[in-house]
Amino acid sequence: MSFVAKAVIALGVVLLTTSLSWGQVSPQRQALCAACHGTDGNSQIKGIPSLAAQPKLFIENSLILMREGMRDVPAMKGMLDGVTDAEVIELAKFYSALTLAIPPADKQADLFNKGEQLASGMRCGICHLPNYVGREQMPRLAGQREDYLLHSLLQFKNNQAVGRDSNMAASVYGVADADLQALSHYLSRITP
Repeated sequence: MSFVAKAVIALGVVLLTTSLSWGQVSPQRQALCAACHGTDGNSQIKGIPSLAAQPKLFIENSLILMREGMRDVPAMKGMLDGVTDAEVIELAKFYSALTLAIPPADKQADLFNKGEQLASGMRCGICHLPNYVGREQMPRLAGQREDYLLHSLLQFKNNQAVGRDSNMAASVYGVADADLQALSHYLSRITP
């Protein structure tokens, strides 16, 4: 089955399973988004973030930065060409209103506990809120894909997060990769 056919099927599932409105977003754009980020905003694809329940402003800002070429996300190259500000707002409104899937239950106790201590000690809750649901332009970390969280943290640490919050680079400067793994494991498995 082709990518487009899968995207159209995914779109159909979204339309049948949700009463939320895509607003003025074209069916083609809806299908493209759903194909990678999930029909319900919860990604099942390695390296692709879940957008369900992310703060609306965070999604808007991210899409604008990617569209304008200020935030480099190779998988998104060309996906936002021609997307209007009105469509960006509708996409953000749609995804921010979706329900986050229940995080994985397979906690590795030592890793989870270490991650919890790190999150507290690194004071992640100051910006992302104590339950890590994010706010305004700060993303929700709770329940996000572990692989995506680790990839993002490593990008910040290695100064490769072009077009993203430079405060995060300072926050993870000098943090061991193993600690970032523990932090990612913890955050991916907590329920807001």
